Amino acid sequence: MTSGREAILARVRASLADGPPHVVPPRNYRLRGESGAAAVIALFVERVRDYEATVVVADDPGAAVASALEAAGARRVGVAPDLDHRLRPSSVELIEDYGLDSRDLDALDGAVTTCASACAETGTIALDGGPGQGRRALSLVPDLHVCVVRAEAIVETVPELIAALEPSAREGRPIVLVSGPSATSDIELTRVEGVHGPRRLVVIVAS
Repeated sequence: MTSGREAILARVRASLADGPPHVVPPRNYRLRGESGAAAVIALFVERVRDYEATVVVADDPGAAVASALEAAGARRVGVAPDLDHRLRPSSVELIEDYGLDSRDLDALDGAVTTCASACAETGTIALDGGPGQGRRALSLVPDLHVCVVRAEAIVETVPELIAALEPSAREGRPIVLVSGPSATSDIELTRVEGVHGPRRLVVIVAS
């Protein structure tokens, strides 16, 4: 006796028998960028600023972090326990995230993280929970996110970004893609910031 499941699958197969042939999508898009390092960084800075984020290119990222926090009036700042000591300003109270709950995270003035990679074409930074990044909640709950991006971690194209994140994805690590401060628009295109993440994003490119 044929089960209901087998009957349904048989009807699906029959309906697909006379369907169009399988089409392989074209893969003729660029897989790698062709610009030099300086041009890639310049494009990244331009695209991130288009999102109304603040971008600072700095030889001393630690000093830039301190300046960004001071400018934002941040006093209590969340960091990952393994954040590099050179990115830990002494002018603020640093709260290491050992599993802070949502209320504690929301009470912070901001968070400082690093990132795994970044894409110039889209102005996107990518976090995968690696060193200095902490868990997703640390970069998504506080109102201010200060992210330090190594210049050499910036790639030009989206395929290069995906390739850079492939090992993390295969390990099952959570990946967060950030393109500017949190913002959305209602049906009348009224922009609302901070609905699902930080309203303020500061990206520091460590040159």
